[in-house]
Amino acid sequence: MKTLCRNALAELNQVIDKLDESNCDQAVDVISSAHRIALYGVGREGLQIKGFAMRLFHLGLKASVVGDMTTPPLGKGDLLIVSAGPGYFSTVSALIETAGKAGATTLCITAQKDGASARAADHVLVIPAQTMADDMGTKTSTLPMGSLYEGAQYVVFECLILKLRQVLAVSTDNMRQNHTNLE
Repeated sequence: MKTLCRNALAELNQVIDKLDESNCDQAVDVISSAHRIALYGVGREGLQIKGFAMRLFHLGLKASVVGDMTTPPLGKGDLLIVSAGPGYFSTVSALIETAGKAGATTLCITAQKDGASARAADHVLVIPAQTMADDMGTKTSTLPMGSLYEGAQYVVFECLILKLRQVLAVSTDNMRQNHTNLE
């Protein structure tokens, strides 16, 4: 078990080593300048996106998850953040189109920068990790299917929050005040 865990952590470290710092900084700029933010992802990517939405909310940003009844309409000055690790999901592409027509900016988080969903977005954040689009063959991750991408999402999202906290001058105490008391 420990060997498997160490192998997975080493692979995550390789993904982080391949991250483009300026690409991450651009994502921070886009997120920090948005009025309202709606986030969307499918499957396990959707779980990571929901965690990211929660942290954005903790920062005091107007963040919501697409599909929740309280998600507001998006328009000019707003941002749609979507995840399409393998490069394309039909729902992601449809939401990018809808948000764009309404005047919102779009940010696609993906491992496949040339994927159809990424090409349709205004901005792209690349997390260079294996997804289900490339989980076959001899050079595959210790982790199954798209788990390497999803694990990297968690780390990258939390570090984006740290950078945003700095940019927005939000203290840890301020973040804690935004945490629910209904648990």
